[in-house]
Amino acid sequence: MKPIRFINETIEVVFAKTPLLEKKPGLPSAFIWRSERYDIRELLNEWHDYQRRGRMARNMSTEHSSRSERHGSWGVGQDYYRVRTDNGRIFDIYYDRAPLDADRRKGGWFLFRELEEEP
Repeated sequence: MKPIRFINETIEVVFAKTPLLEKKPGLPSAFIWRSERYDIRELLNEWHDYQRRGRMARNMSTEHSSRSERHGSWGVGQDYYRVRTDNGRIFDIYYDRAPLDADRRKGGWFLFRELEEEP
């Protein structure tokens, strides 16, 4: 896969079933970007980054820190999904677990970039 453009804009996501866990919602069935709906047809890859950085990395014991890097802790990390949409386009989307502000404590979804398959 080759990135063709960096986007990094917020998106609205649609789930076929309501996620069981707010902070680990899993792959949505569709997303809405710039008023256009993209149905997700295929999950191509998935990865997670729960590493604490900066000041957050120093506020926990080594034992708890290594566990949180594997499973995540409240408000830390991102869940990434590389998806193919119904129109054949390929995107990386991610869920950022950090609270957006005091009123939006669940985090947010972002469209990271668009990619294309290399010949």
